[in-house]
Amino acid sequence: MTTIEIIALIVGGILVGFINTLAGGGSIISLSLLMVLGLPPHIANGTNRIGVIAHNLVATLSFRHQKVLDLKKGLYLSIPAMVGAFLGAVIAVKISEEVLKIAMGVIMLLMLFFVLTNTKKWLHGDESKLAGKIDLKQIIYFFFIGAYGGFIQVGVGYMMLFALIMGVGYNLVKANAVKVLIMLIYLSFSLVVYIWDDEINWTYGLVMTIGSMLGALIASRMAVKRGINFVRVVIVVVILLTAGHLFGLYDFQEIFRVLIENK
Repeated sequence: MTTIEIIALIVGGILVGFINTLAGGGSIISLSLLMVLGLPPHIANGTNRIGVIAHNLVATLSFRHQKVLDLKKGLYLSIPAMVGAFLGAVIAVKISEEVLKIAMGVIMLLMLFFVLTNTKKWLHGDESKLAGKIDLKQIIYFFFIGAYGGFIQVGVGYMMLFALIMGVGYNLVKANAVKVLIMLIYLSFSLVVYIWDDEINWTYGLVMTIGSMLGALIASRMAVKRGINFVRVVIVVVILLTAGHLFGLYDFQEIFRVLIENK
């Protein structure tokens, strides 16, 4: 591994850890970078999960320390997500880049619509829902979200935020805290499938993890310190940047290729 590759993986990891902690969709950056460095899509998809698990661990601990994490309900909701993630990971060996782009594009459009049109509910949640117990509808939501995350991972953060805010009742900051806890648990579970199928490049994955953990620490602290409106701005910016890639205005893989080759 060259010095340029190490730097690219760490910087990419910082961006992904920051973006995924506050919003979602950061994995499109890490997947693009890993494929530019020569990993096939299946190996990139498995390798990406090492850094994602690590930055979710850091973010979970940080949110817990700052007392914004609802640990009990998060653990309950992680159970159906974990079961779904295992099934999704089994299917993921058939993944193609085109499937990933289509799925991600649909999620981006839906999330941008809700962020911009349901401002009050999106930002502040619904405390009346939080007072209730977890119901069957919420269990079904998180099973299918886990299945999607186990299958692709890219964009699952937006689905998780939507379910936690609109379905469970959290505000945007607390939803992010529960989101990273659930993702930490179900991704750790689904990683077993990728290890079993030898779908991971550990060298690249562990180097990227260094940056992703730092990015998550910075993001979790900024989320609590700067509040809901800051997180919303980050989400809108990330959605627009990701949509530009998906609609062909630019290509992250080509950008990374040019940057690496010119160093």
